[in-house]
Amino acid sequence: MVNSMTGFAARRGAMPGGEWAWDLRSVNGKGFDLRLRLPEGIDGLEALVRAELGKAVARGNVNLTLRVDWDGGVDALCLNATVLAGVLAALQAVEDAAVEADLRLAPTTGADLLTLRGVLESGGGDRDNSALLAALTADLPTLIADFAVMRAAEGAALGAILTDQVTQIAALTTTARQQAEARRPLIAASLRTNLARVIDNADAADPGRVAMELALLAVKADVTEELDRLEAHVAAARTLLAEKAPVGRKLDFLMQEFMREANTLCSKAASADLTRTGLDLKVVIDQMREQVQNVE
Repeated sequence: MVNSMTGFAARRGAMPGGEWAWDLRSVNGKGFDLRLRLPEGIDGLEALVRAELGKAVARGNVNLTLRVDWDGGVDALCLNATVLAGVLAALQAVEDAAVEADLRLAPTTGADLLTLRGVLESGGGDRDNSALLAALTADLPTLIADFAVMRAAEGAALGAILTDQVTQIAALTTTARQQAEARRPLIAASLRTNLARVIDNADAADPGRVAMELALLAVKADVTEELDRLEAHVAAARTLLAEKAPVGRKLDFLMQEFMREANTLCSKAASADLTRTGLDLKVVIDQMREQVQNVE
């Protein structure tokens, strides 16, 4: 079972005197990055949201926005004089430092100041939000469940694609093994020809040394280990795709191993057919790697 890192969920709710709207969405990410936009004045809400989403999501860039409207509209807004005074003092200090450093700063407008956190507040800051917090706490699990359902649905489709790509890799590996076996007589004939050429042109050549060099060439031309490892990686990929836990990081690492073996196979191919199969392998592996970037 595979979960996608892409998901979306939205919910609306209401209580006497007000209503709210959730918006929860996520995209690909290397780790878990949660960004919240929550109304001020609802004590305990941020900690609750972070804890619940932290349990539900292992990877992805997650954005959650909550909008709360009272009495059918947005609360009246007012300036927080204390915060504004602190901002102005800090701004003055920055401008003084810039003058001393002979730097010119762009003018600061009132609109710039209003965008700073805490300068502009909802007029309902003194409202008792305990009932609202309770309602939001009850609503949050359903939002997260809807979100998880979508990520699972996206993951099911993604899992089907990945499973098909693993099957293609397995088939190409089987073809490569057959082609490697078919070229074995050609490799042996080539080694015999090279041995005869060396012996004919080097009367003083050490037979033991010549045999050793030819043995090394034979080993370098053998792709059995690469094919064995590709088959092992196929088995590992199928196991990971069947797991319930997040497997995105493991699959990402496995893609690197797949590509390493395919590259080595191409470099040791020594036949047009095997080279083409190796290149086909690289194409499918690269396509699979791109899909794996979406796996949680």
